[in-house]
Amino acid sequence: MAQTDMASTTGAARGGAGVLVWIFRVLLVAAGAFMLYSWFQPWWSGNFVVIPGDNDMVLHPWGVEAVSQVSSNVDESLFSLPFPGIFAGFMWVYLVVCMLGLLASLFWTGRLRLGRISLPWAMIIILLVGISYAAAAGIAFEIGTLKAAASGAKFIGNSSVLEPATGAKVRMTSQLELGFWLSIAAGGILAFLGIVRFLFVRQWGKKA
Repeated sequence: MAQTDMASTTGAARGGAGVLVWIFRVLLVAAGAFMLYSWFQPWWSGNFVVIPGDNDMVLHPWGVEAVSQVSSNVDESLFSLPFPGIFAGFMWVYLVVCMLGLLASLFWTGRLRLGRISLPWAMIIILLVGISYAAAAGIAFEIGTLKAAASGAKFIGNSSVLEPATGAKVRMTSQLELGFWLSIAAGGILAFLGIVRFLFVRQWGKKA
């Protein structure tokens, strides 16, 4: 009778643990979807007074998109990226690797063992994706600030940009867009999920 009760208790505990695992998976999928959403949102925009419309220059994780009037009449160093053909491809590969890593972490139970240290690979992957994505937004901000300063402009705020063809200065207004903050938030959420994964996912007979 006691063994039956013990078995019943153990089965209920494992059933509850299984529910927690699926809750974590749902949270991780939602965080991954949030990361994808922020990826396609503008991180920064620049507008020129003399050009009709808004968002004459838009920064995405893979590079800067500029309307034809800007690309043909404004100093290219203001918005060009190093290794333009390689950089965009690298960032798209980065996104694919992150998504595949998050997908693998949903079910991967392997562990990294370094002496007495044993950590789940899934936790490591989630942490790396979250930290690297938040860092990417920060690096983009720093690069944008440096490039704008080199061109005599401001990355955020009002400034005057030289038009090479005429030598005239054109007023530009630039600002961070919501996508920048969403990207930092997505990276932070993923990193947090990586840290607290052990609260949801446990291996019976082994350490979490």
